[in-house]
Amino acid sequence: MCGIVGYVGVEDVKEIILGGLEKLEYRGYDSAGIAVAHDNDVYICKTKGRISQLRECMDGNVTGNLGIGHTRWATHGVPNQINSHPHQSSSKRFTLVHNGIIENEDELRHKYLNGTKFTSDTDTEVIVQLIERFVNDGEPVELAIRHTMSELKGSYALAILDSEDMNTFYAAKNKTPLLAGKGEGFNMVGSDAMAMINYTNTFYEIEDKEFLKITRDSIEIYTIYGNRVFREPYKADIDASDTEKGTYPHYMMKEIEEQPFVIRKIMSEYSDENGKINISPEIVEDLRMCDKLYIIACGTSYHAGLIGKQFFEKIAGKPTEVIIASEFIYNMPLLSEKPLFMFISQSGETADCRAVLVKVKEMGFKTLTLTNVKGSTLFREADNTLLLHAGPEIAVASTKAYTAQIAVLSLLTVAVDNRINIDVFRELSKIAYTMETLCDDKDNYKALAEKYLVNSRNCFYIGRSMDYFICLEGALKLKEISYIQTEGFAAGELKHGTIALIEEGTPVIAVITQENINLNTRSNIKEVKTRGAATMVISMRRISQETDNIVIDDVNELLSPLTAIIPAQYLAYYAALLKGCDIDKPRNLAKSVTVE
Repeated sequence: MCGIVGYVGVEDVKEIILGGLEKLEYRGYDSAGIAVAHDNDVYICKTKGRISQLRECMDGNVTGNLGIGHTRWATHGVPNQINSHPHQSSSKRFTLVHNGIIENEDELRHKYLNGTKFTSDTDTEVIVQLIERFVNDGEPVELAIRHTMSELKGSYALAILDSEDMNTFYAAKNKTPLLAGKGEGFNMVGSDAMAMINYTNTFYEIEDKEFLKITRDSIEIYTIYGNRVFREPYKADIDASDTEKGTYPHYMMKEIEEQPFVIRKIMSEYSDENGKINISPEIVEDLRMCDKLYIIACGTSYHAGLIGKQFFEKIAGKPTEVIIASEFIYNMPLLSEKPLFMFISQSGETADCRAVLVKVKEMGFKTLTLTNVKGSTLFREADNTLLLHAGPEIAVASTKAYTAQIAVLSLLTVAVDNRINIDVFRELSKIAYTMETLCDDKDNYKALAEKYLVNSRNCFYIGRSMDYFICLEGALKLKEISYIQTEGFAAGELKHGTIALIEEGTPVIAVITQENINLNTRSNIKEVKTRGAATMVISMRRISQETDNIVIDDVNELLSPLTAIIPAQYLAYYAALLKGCDIDKPRNLAKSVTVE
């Protein structure tokens, strides 16, 4: 949520900042702004709306080699020009952008800032005013920033300009992601590597409550107490071209069609020269020794976790519980004696997951992260990590990261125990091919979306057993980008209340991939059809019927979610396309949810 880019160097900063912010659009935002050091002054332009609108309102005559930029997702104060970042102190000496939420802003206003005139409704303005207050009290700038950090409760990533030093900017971090990018003759900060990858692939990880002083020639990292930190940079394995749409009209379409490649990439990364699963023996042993696995996740990753539970219990015989991260942290269940906690997060920055991670580590429990982003917070802080190897996922609606999570979970499960003797590499290879055939059926998905979904106010997915979990993810995809009210239901629960929602013409999409529940779900289809529902069926070929709308080539039943979700992703895409929705950046949503 929100995005920060900062740069100091020799080139004109405007396009570097604006281009970096455009790379962060996928994170979700409702306003944007930029500050440029120009002629011994700080030029600011900010606006409600998109980066394209920010470009239009900027003064083309402004140049500079130092600047910071921001995309804001409103939390404190409505989205408008005044509440947009950057914010300035009363004298305009300090200019600041901020990601995160300051929980004690009211306390700080009363304690330090009585009489200070505020121009916005944001918590962010408290930070910049506090820095100026401490400087006015006689503290050097660096001490004033660290003093401010010590007073803040909550989450923050900060980039700060001082108009009295046009060769330096400052940054700080706590709980909210921030990276420093190292270049030749320039240095940068950004909310993630993609904001800077066109300029550098060398980055410094920033830990919580660390402070940075950045010039064109140096990046100095300090603790909040002022102690210098020396840390080796790392190189990000990201090709700048991976962050472009290429010939695709939307990132979501590109990422749907990259899924066969991602499956093959995962197979390659997690196999040794003998064709055996290559996963750290420590990870495998931790899973074997735990008495219960707790999978912690949110949203799409939670749905992948539900599939993972089936794998661990049916393939490896390992008791598994899947819990929404935001519920766990405030309502912790009774735990087993020797648990292992697995965190699933595309970004590796999900704030709710991190809150649980911190808690269970304090309790002394083992932790494992599955993430797509090397160097992310959950990657660094868990005891062990498995990468998804899905490549950058830009569209807010996750597609390839979801299937990557399921594929990695399947390999991990078989590495722990393989009680059903599944040849997982053979099955994944078959799945990659089946995905390709599904991607070739786009005209059918578009026609179905036009017939069943475009003019509908609401829609339902129904399924049983593992199909129910597919329905949850299919419903999420449709609702989040087309804004059609969509719910996934266990088909057997229809008679227990849900069927009251069925009206004439209501779309009901049934998923049937499991032979043992085929006839039961088809009975449920008849129930809703007799009440006026417009039914659509997604089925596997071996149990399909002539009237089914989408038939998928047979794969192993346990791995069927990897293929059955593809049509649901396309249906959501085309419903949103035909309705004229912003597919890659749906309203009110953020890709990385970095606040609780």
